[in-house]
Amino acid sequence: MSHVERAEDDVSRGTRRPGRVITVVNQKGGVGKTTTAVNLAAGLACAERSTLLVDLDPQGNATTGLGVRKEGLYPTIYSVLLQRDPIDRALQPTALPTLSIVPADIDLVGAEIELVGMASRERRLREAIDPCRKSFEYLIIDCPPSLGLLTINALTASDSVLIPLQCEFYALEGLAHLVKTIRLVRERLNPGLEIEGILLTMFDGRTSLAGQVKDEVHRFFEGQIFETIIPRNVRLTEAPSHGKPIVLYDLRSSGSLAYLELTREVLSHE
Repeated sequence: MSHVERAEDDVSRGTRRPGRVITVVNQKGGVGKTTTAVNLAAGLACAERSTLLVDLDPQGNATTGLGVRKEGLYPTIYSVLLQRDPIDRALQPTALPTLSIVPADIDLVGAEIELVGMASRERRLREAIDPCRKSFEYLIIDCPPSLGLLTINALTASDSVLIPLQCEFYALEGLAHLVKTIRLVRERLNPGLEIEGILLTMFDGRTSLAGQVKDEVHRFFEGQIFETIIPRNVRLTEAPSHGKPIVLYDLRSSGSLAYLELTREVLSHE
């Protein structure tokens, strides 16, 4: 029996609750969003939790970051959203037995425009992935760096939101807008949506600015910050070019240890 079949059986017998959907989102690019989505998903898989990573970014970096070639892929998340292809047909295996991915490619660029005129446009992803809650204990969604319809779909489909935040001068400026968007989605589309936590990324303890940003975030969002801090780490930046999460590329690196600690924190929220 595969891990997917076993998980479905556990849900049907009431011995396991349906999978949790966590969206990794920040409308600002270059903050470690995809790095976090890929490595949190890999960490959960290493903890023997059946995990699905949904790549909702047209750049498809999470797809290549797990070693899946985008050339000739079909179906992808685009066809799941726009053509109603069953999501189980889009699942791709990875090097970790308990981790699968729904890939994305450049076709997703046009999805924002195509979704505008469609019925239930904000709920397409939710309708697609809800059946997967029986098969996977965790579903991680990697969003594009924007607050368009794709991101709204992810927030509508999710139980909680994980926000990577780079320790830089303008970090808090965009965070206020994102929190406002989350609040609006909660009011109008998904009343159960919560903030999983804010994750400080690319932290360099040698600079005073990083410490100042950390203090400011804790002042404004007390109780919502992960204890784990992701450091700047060369091995983290190298891993995607090898198509591997950091746990498979360099398990002992500071980046790997940090994401394993983040995984522990997320699991503790169970």
